[in-house]
Amino acid sequence: MASHVSSSPSTRRTAIPSSKQGLKKNNMKIERVESILAGNSQIVRIFTDNGLVGVGQSACWGYLEATDAVVKKFADYLVGKDPLDIEHHWQYMYRMGPFRGSVVSGAVSAVDIALWDIKGKALKAPVWQLLGGKVRNKIRLHLLMGGLRVDAADQGATTQGLLMNARDAAEEGFTAIKADPLPEGFQSMTLSRLIYDTRENVAAMREGAGLDIDIILEMHRKLTPMVSIALAEQLVEFQPMFFEDPVQIDSIKSQAEIAQRTTLPVANGERMHSIWEFREMFELGGSQYARPDLGLAGGFTSVKKIAAIAESYHSALVTHNFLGPVLTSAACNIDSSIPNFLTQEWSREDEAPFNAMFNSAWKREGGYITVPDVPGIGIDLEVESFQSQPFEPRNLQAIPMREDGSVGYSV
Repeated sequence: MASHVSSSPSTRRTAIPSSKQGLKKNNMKIERVESILAGNSQIVRIFTDNGLVGVGQSACWGYLEATDAVVKKFADYLVGKDPLDIEHHWQYMYRMGPFRGSVVSGAVSAVDIALWDIKGKALKAPVWQLLGGKVRNKIRLHLLMGGLRVDAADQGATTQGLLMNARDAAEEGFTAIKADPLPEGFQSMTLSRLIYDTRENVAAMREGAGLDIDIILEMHRKLTPMVSIALAEQLVEFQPMFFEDPVQIDSIKSQAEIAQRTTLPVANGERMHSIWEFREMFELGGSQYARPDLGLAGGFTSVKKIAAIAESYHSALVTHNFLGPVLTSAACNIDSSIPNFLTQEWSREDEAPFNAMFNSAWKREGGYITVPDVPGIGIDLEVESFQSQPFEPRNLQAIPMREDGSVGYSV
């Protein structure tokens, strides 16, 4: 029998300065906190008195003007503080007012990411090294794709478009793909029509992808619990990796219980904000895929804890992000350092021309990103190019209206 030699995920260790070289002696302080609204993003930069700059981003994309205001409130507290006391700053910011939610957590997340970026640069180490070291050499991606295809016979976001896009993704080297398979007008369909048309779309994804590509079904919180359970059981035969965010995020209990009531694996959490919400999700729903977003769930400080809670339930993290290179870099540092990572969401926006001002060390090769060994989170920003873009926030999600005029998500 041929011998097999396993290689360590890390062939070269980054040297971390000794305590004599440490930064506490240098008494480094935060000098300035900057929040920039440009393009469709909010970027936070934190400056230290010794010239280091940390970069972070909020994923509360629907209310960036509000997170911008919260970051400016945080700045009043942060200026003059030691940037390395990250856990303390996280606790202070999170608890400085009796308010919670996406806006506050998005602001905490952006600041936390920037502080970890400073810490990595100060210690001349990648953030993944500071989080415990890497456990893998490359990050598996799943491509966020749609069904829109201008060269499809019907030129729409339809079955043929899904099939063709899945086939192209497989040929490009992706080993996992994700799309929303719900048909247009789903909110007014009979259950039988909804199931039939969705099955056609999922069958097309599976046909295009083949059996060696995982398919992920992104439901975008569009269904009621009753409909999602009925639909999930009709999709099991196509062996999706998981059924993502099937119901509205009003109740942790309602989200979690779907995992108990269907044989199709479920993923939840891209709009959750804290370790406490994820703990409740697992307590109520058992093992399922966790989908924290570094820009919304509290940054590195919190998501590392979420990963540990998930691991205790034998559950994998499938980190969420579609907002570009800064959050991709942040997420990949977590992905590199936790044992229970499965796949990282990736959008072609990362490589779009309007993101060229972000110089990322995290380079995609086919369906993977190789883990780089660079200080901080691994990204630099051409700030003048970024600031020159007019602020054009993403549109809030168009709410589906039923034929009778009612809101499609309400029940």
